[in-house]
Amino acid sequence: MVLENITGSLTSIVAANQFAMLIPMSQLTEFIVSSLVFAAIGLVVFALAFWIIVKMSPFSVRKEIEEDHNTALSIVIASVIIGIALIISAAIHG
Repeated sequence: MVLENITGSLTSIVAANQFAMLIPMSQLTEFIVSSLVFAAIGLVVFALAFWIIVKMSPFSVRKEIEEDHNTALSIVIASVIIGIALIISAAIHG
């Protein structure tokens, strides 16, 4: 019984490793740099989206969220950020 559990666990570990991405050491810096560039682009796009939301709203977003605890506004801003994250993720993944 114990041996079957160990064998089953090892089989699942081997099966999971088949989907792992193996990167040669010579290309590691290229992948790190591209990841950092895409992270920076994503942060800039998020900041730009939040800035546009703040400028387009006829009220103070900071006051509504921090002082008045406007949950609906927080959900709308979070959904915009998640939507942009999905778009950026799809663009990076191809």
